[in-house]
Amino acid sequence: MPVPKVPKVAEGYSIELSFNNRAIWFELPVLPEEIEISGEGDGETYTITDLGQINVIKAPVLKTIQFESFFPAIPPGSTLPSYVSSANWGQPADYIMLIEDWMNKRKPIRFIFTSLGLKINLAMSIEIFNYKEVAGRPGDFEYELELKEYVFYAAKKVTLKTTPTASGTKTTAKKEPAKRADERAKPKTVTVKSGDTLMKIAKRELGDGGRWKEIQKLNGLTDAQLKTLKVGSVLKLPG
Repeated sequence: MPVPKVPKVAEGYSIELSFNNRAIWFELPVLPEEIEISGEGDGETYTITDLGQINVIKAPVLKTIQFESFFPAIPPGSTLPSYVSSANWGQPADYIMLIEDWMNKRKPIRFIFTSLGLKINLAMSIEIFNYKEVAGRPGDFEYELELKEYVFYAAKKVTLKTTPTASGTKTTAKKEPAKRADERAKPKTVTVKSGDTLMKIAKRELGDGGRWKEIQKLNGLTDAQLKTLKVGSVLKLPG
């Protein structure tokens, strides 16, 4: 069986992807060999008589981040390979389903790259996500991911102020600063019914009983509280 080409795990390095203000997150189990980050200025050059060319500097274009790696299939109970950098690793299907789900929700995710001398923390959209099972390594999935920087925006409120003048009235407009956009998805809720368990709720409301742990984490429920869910209580559901 071919041995995958993987980078040596460097202490202090990690890449985290998260969604909905870190309600759901994971670290990449295997760090990519390289990360390509592209971004440039958006200046334009004009020619003006007698002055020659001038360069008008505009805001920089949105950054793009690209990298490739793989999700390893690690049998439960086996020894964790040395190239796996995340202690909270999962199976390839877990990562693939999460990323595709985030793409379908059309909401930005957060990309956090941490190294010894640099930290990049950006809201980003998932532009490209391709993956394939690796021949000769059953269960391992190679993937390529391309992310694009996302800028939150909101409408600005304009206040009109009228003041009397000698010739009549004067109206001025004042723009109020836009409030920071909330990147959190608005949670859905469900009311607990008699006989409900988190697994039943996850199956009924989310179509997957295995997502009961997400409901537990989102609502801050202890294992003891799961045994006595109060009928009529309202629980938040993950997106």
